[in-house]
Amino acid sequence: MTTLRGAAASALPLAAFRFLTRSEARAAVEGAKVRWGFLVDTYKCVGCGFCVKACKLENEVPYDAPVTRTWVERYVILKDGRMLADTPLGARDGFTGMEVQGVQVRKREIAKAFFVPKLCNQCENPPCVQVCPVGATYQAPDGVVLIDRSWCIGCGYCIMACPYGVRFFHPVYRVAEKCTFCYHRISKGMKTACVDACPFGARQLANLKDPNDPVTRVILTQRVAVLKDEYGTKPQAYYIGLDENVR
Repeated sequence: MTTLRGAAASALPLAAFRFLTRSEARAAVEGAKVRWGFLVDTYKCVGCGFCVKACKLENEVPYDAPVTRTWVERYVILKDGRMLADTPLGARDGFTGMEVQGVQVRKREIAKAFFVPKLCNQCENPPCVQVCPVGATYQAPDGVVLIDRSWCIGCGYCIMACPYGVRFFHPVYRVAEKCTFCYHRISKGMKTACVDACPFGARQLANLKDPNDPVTRVILTQRVAVLKDEYGTKPQAYYIGLDENVR
């Protein structure tokens, strides 16, 4: 199926596609009244996995498949300096044991432990958009990067280009897949499935264009960090309490 779709797409003239340059994508976002961003408070995350369950059910990602749009990582820093990290099934079922990366950890050996939720960073300069040869991955005017399944040819360029590892092949549709901030929900004024499911408020959605948005105010006034800032993608997922060991 992928081969046939790829052949059909390659037969189309180049003029049939509309490619966005980086400056055009940025201008579209700047002209919008809404720019969606995300805030994760790692101090509040307990690794329960409710967000992962909710995301899978909401977005039709097979429940038992080893892929997910969002996941939670567990980090354990031992007193001897070793760092262990894991995310069994994306933390779909939470963390119930003390075995991390095949190491049975005892509480007295732990110097520090914490959880870090991850999802698409909805970059201001998304490399995935730039490498897609058919325009299946594109950026909406409000900044959210989306995927048109009917155009995706499954080449995997966007998966390789993402420095955050948030993209994967959908095991049923065999096209590129990722978090979209539950675009079908937020465009109707609803919260994302993961925000709705989090009982501790560790995940919050923000309109970064609205200075009166309570989540935006937190982002603007508190110490926040982003993942892999050195890549210049300008991620719009912000973290409170992001540990230096997280990559």
